[in-house]
Amino acid sequence: MRPNLDSLTEEIQQYLDSEQFVVFRSYSRSGTDSPAVLWDSDRYPDFRMFLECAAKLGVRLVTFFQREFTSEHRENALSQLDDLDLSREEKRDLKRRIEELAVYEGFLCEIELAFDYEGHTYVFDLETEWYEEWNEIMDELEDSFGEEDEEDGPYGGYFSNN
Repeated sequence: MRPNLDSLTEEIQQYLDSEQFVVFRSYSRSGTDSPAVLWDSDRYPDFRMFLECAAKLGVRLVTFFQREFTSEHRENALSQLDDLDLSREEKRDLKRRIEELAVYEGFLCEIELAFDYEGHTYVFDLETEWYEEWNEIMDELEDSFGEEDEEDGPYGGYFSNN
């Protein structure tokens, strides 16, 4: 079971302050142009080990990102769902799964610490279990969009294949 990210965020901030790291509040770094090296947070979920690694390398600047789950996440997903050509049952199932996650609106769903060293971005990322479920739903929606594109062919169904 994953920790409560709200209380963990406070604990991380206290640790960063006590170890005199410089904190830069940033957007997620995992999708940057710099090659990313991901920390194995499944087997080593203690953020202190990650930050100790940074300190031993002489790194003092750490980026800190937090993602809050909002109603906008849900509304966008439901809007995408409406645009899909799925069976009624598939839409109903996805809609139910999306709506069930409404109870998490306002909660932190992901935290990320990162630092740069010798041209690489080192990333520590933790997500709640329910946010992993959210990402699975989003993957299903994306896959369904991909299926529609394949059916329409390269021109989106506007031109004849003759």
